[in-house]
Amino acid sequence: MKAAKKDIKLKMSNSDFEIRETQWGNMNLAWYTWHKKIDAGPMLKGLPDDMCQTPHWGYVLKGKMTVNFKDHEEKVSAGEAYYLAPGHIPVIEAGTEMVEFSPKE
Repeated sequence: MKAAKKDIKLKMSNSDFEIRETQWGNMNLAWYTWHKKIDAGPMLKGLPDDMCQTPHWGYVLKGKMTVNFKDHEEKVSAGEAYYLAPGHIPVIEAGTEMVEFSPKE
């Protein structure tokens, strides 16, 4: 299975970001383009530990992000693959583009 960015359905687009998503088997594929810096922390309030509890695997095509965990932070830059274990808060810089895979549920 394969897909070019233009072939993935546009789910949401505004001046802050563009999100394209599709499902492949038991995985969700998302192609994100961030036009402005985003701190996901406020959006995660109310979840356990106020952090994202879904694991994600991905690759940063352009830009960078900082991911905050309870006990440390990780920086991920263009050209790097990543795994985000449950219990994280991403802060994504403007101009970042990434492809990410997550469980469908």
